[in-house]
Amino acid sequence: MGIMGLLTFIIVFGIIVVVHEYGHFYFAKKSGILVREFAIGMGPKIFSHIGKDGTAYTIRILPLGGYVRMAGWSDDTTEIKTGTPVSLTLNEEGKVIRVNLAGKKIDQTALPMNVTSFDFEDKLEITGLVLEESRTYSVDHDATIVEADGTEVRIAPLDVQYQNATIWGRLITNFAGPMNNFILSVLVFMLLAFVQGGVRDENSNHFQVMDGSAIAAAGVQNNDQILKINDYKISNWADLTSALAKITAKSKEAPTLSVTYKHGSEKKEITVQPKKDGNRYLLGVSPTVKTGFWDKVIGGFTAAWSTTVRILSALKDIVFHFNINKLGGPVAIYNFSSQAAEQGLPAVLSLLAMLSLNIGIFNLIPIPALDGGKIVLNILEAIRRKPLKRETETYITLSGVAIMVILMIAVTWNDIMKLFF
Repeated sequence: MGIMGLLTFIIVFGIIVVVHEYGHFYFAKKSGILVREFAIGMGPKIFSHIGKDGTAYTIRILPLGGYVRMAGWSDDTTEIKTGTPVSLTLNEEGKVIRVNLAGKKIDQTALPMNVTSFDFEDKLEITGLVLEESRTYSVDHDATIVEADGTEVRIAPLDVQYQNATIWGRLITNFAGPMNNFILSVLVFMLLAFVQGGVRDENSNHFQVMDGSAIAAAGVQNNDQILKINDYKISNWADLTSALAKITAKSKEAPTLSVTYKHGSEKKEITVQPKKDGNRYLLGVSPTVKTGFWDKVIGGFTAAWSTTVRILSALKDIVFHFNINKLGGPVAIYNFSSQAAEQGLPAVLSLLAMLSLNIGIFNLIPIPALDGGKIVLNILEAIRRKPLKRETETYITLSGVAIMVILMIAVTWNDIMKLFF
């Protein structure tokens, strides 16, 4: 169970994060923003390739999610301390096309330099000591820099930075991550409907009857209509579950229910005792299943919508009645993944769809450092008709990061305490 749970956690979490980051990646490029790196995984790099689009595509050793690095986004800056030894690769025109900070020889003809100053954003030049003589070289607009860990990425001139994109380009880039999570959830719910052979029809009072249940013994058959339970009229699944909850709320023993149902064109009335299951009572019926192709497709949207409503309701409860026990972090997700792995593919797909929606909605919360916080800054900029100072935006983002780190540590510690103690 441990290995399968871990693999399920890695795959589910990885898919959700990579799909989220791809949303940012795609719309950043459409908005003219240079994506310096698209990484799958975290930690040390094990593979890297620079595409024709200038993006470094990397795979990193820890298979936990991924990220994108946009030019000029947040704290994505190039730092070279005075005196740092580098090697420069020049083109035929004498312009620098690669700055190597890694210390490993990549180009045998590279020119060694001890850097005294550089500007890769505006003037595009680098100055330093070459054979004890100070020299300045022009840097090509599409030059690359080999970072200390060996990752080669493009430099970030001002014209391809996040701040230089239009306000609407930045807004859709920030929204695209959560948007991709919503799309993923709908598609996975659709796939789940096809895997299960259909979708539950919760808007009907036609029900499937479970074999061996008390209501089956009383003569109710599959697809019969339940019209009334005691004095409660039944039009759909929500009516039935609500009626049962109200009738049995204060019952210590299973009460006798009066059930009116319709078989074909004939109305019948029976008495049934529901079966106790923990703190609830079960009648022994479930919603009918719609098996048509379009039923399954539409079912993906309706399942995503109903799940969204439940998540928003839970979020409202957390905001107005905060309790850290209502939150869950990576440890809780791992625990859910282990349970889903035991239950099979449908449970894993359901978890993937639900978590994707959760992460999409969570990222839209207007906290600095989350996508929702960035969207609020975009809207404020549109209203003010002038951008915030880059330093101000950085400080706001860092404050959000601090809040998220503290919250994540608290939630993770709480998850560990609940799981092991």
